[in-house]
Amino acid sequence: MAMGDPTGTDLNRYRGELTGYCYRMLGSPFEAEDAVQETLLRAWRGLAAYDERRASLRTWLYRIATNICLDILRGAARRARPMDLGPATQGPELGAPLPEHAWVQPAPDALVLPAAADPAAAAVARETVGLAFVAALQVLSPRQRAVLILRDVLCWRAAEVATLLGTTVAAVNSALQRARAALPAGPACAADPVDPALLARYVDAFERYDVAALVALLREDATMSMPPLAWWLRGRDAIERALVASGGPCAGSRLVPVAANGTAAFGHYLPDGAGGYQRFGFVVLEIEGARVVSTTTYLGDTRLFDLFGLPDSPPAMS
Repeated sequence: MAMGDPTGTDLNRYRGELTGYCYRMLGSPFEAEDAVQETLLRAWRGLAAYDERRASLRTWLYRIATNICLDILRGAARRARPMDLGPATQGPELGAPLPEHAWVQPAPDALVLPAAADPAAAAVARETVGLAFVAALQVLSPRQRAVLILRDVLCWRAAEVATLLGTTVAAVNSALQRARAALPAGPACAADPVDPALLARYVDAFERYDVAALVALLREDATMSMPPLAWWLRGRDAIERALVASGGPCAGSRLVPVAANGTAAFGHYLPDGAGGYQRFGFVVLEIEGARVVSTTTYLGDTRLFDLFGLPDSPPAMS
């Protein structure tokens, strides 16, 4: 390899941003990690044929990653959130769980949000990995998804995207127009920092199972869902009725904080009846201003605990 040619270290420098890109494309942190690993492996094997006069190393890696994502998405059903699959539940029936591949899954900030020097850019990036936005992306066709992410999220020029996808600028602009029109919701301009006092009140109310205190933190039209169940609720009143009717099975739980999808999240540990705790669910909050607008609890997926580096049991309380 000639002096100045890219090395494995050069390739690995792009791992973080590639993982964020693949996560937005695929809606799964596990698939995103696999896609990036395959991208870097193919790039390493192809370094001898790489020509920097034809494309920058970054563009070349994104081309490989895009092709891998398109291959993964070929014939695959789109991932979603419960509220994307049907109207809010009206009765107590929870229904049968759906398989893991049906759901958009949360991702650690450290995995999909590379450090950004510009606070405004970092805030916008947090919005574009939010569960709602990633789920909205899954509505698009895979190529429309790639175009919209590259143009509107990563701010590539149309000519760069056309080169990456092997198409024309006119085709890229047309795909972008259709993608924007089809997207049911987009990210806000920037995500406000999460208020630590709000989170402290949420954790305190949750662990004590104080339904009144919990509901007081919700926005009027807040939603609550629990993948792998398609069951979900909208509105403070409906959520309060469900929490009261449950009989308080989560009383005495512990929440361990982590950072996911640009927002607050928790590993939820349930008392095991023998003085200890067991992994139960992974909770992601969506917050606007001083209110919780959505709680999504992934039930029984221990892989998420491992992905976020959460222990088998919560730390002892100080």
